[in-house]
Amino acid sequence: MDKPGLCAAAALLLLLLLGFLSVSSVNADTLLSAPLNVTIRELMVNSAVVTWEILEGDPVIGFAITQQKKDVRMLRFIQEVNTTTRSCALWDLDEDTEYIVHVQSISMGGSSPPSQPVLFRTPKESEKMASKSPDEVMMEEFGQAAQLRAGELIIIVVVLIMWAGVIALFCRQYDIIKDNEPNNNKDKAKNSSECSTPEHPQGGLLRSNV
Repeated sequence: MDKPGLCAAAALLLLLLLGFLSVSSVNADTLLSAPLNVTIRELMVNSAVVTWEILEGDPVIGFAITQQKKDVRMLRFIQEVNTTTRSCALWDLDEDTEYIVHVQSISMGGSSPPSQPVLFRTPKESEKMASKSPDEVMMEEFGQAAQLRAGELIIIVVVLIMWAGVIALFCRQYDIIKDNEPNNNKDKAKNSSECSTPEHPQGGLLRSNV
């Protein structure tokens, strides 16, 4: 092979090597690790909170969560970007039901692999009530009683205001009637005097001029 051909081949190999290195560096920068230590917290009958951790240095700008009932194909997908939060609330869950959750990190270059699946079961309403301490039950009952008392007080205040308005209206009408009574009496007296006839003397002697 002549010298120009060798130079062209060497240049082509160099370009290929540089391209491979650049692609490898881009992939290394954009590749994310799957979230770690995915945990379910604050487990309630109809809600829960999922938390996770990420490797330090990962350019994470958001997260994606898939939620699925066990043995059911239908999924719920939750995604949020432009956030640094490491937790998400799961809502509208069914009681006494098993769920599977995966978490993925999101960067400008794409998504990470999904985390290890986390399986959890929501409690029954009766189990949740039984697990509460007497102090918690008393506090809830006290709160409900306070709400009822507040509602009763509002109703009482509204009724009193209505009665006060009725009494004020009645007093005003009564004052108007009292003010009009003297005028009515004067009108009645005037009308009676106009309708009466003058008295004529009787039994007098009639005189005639001769």
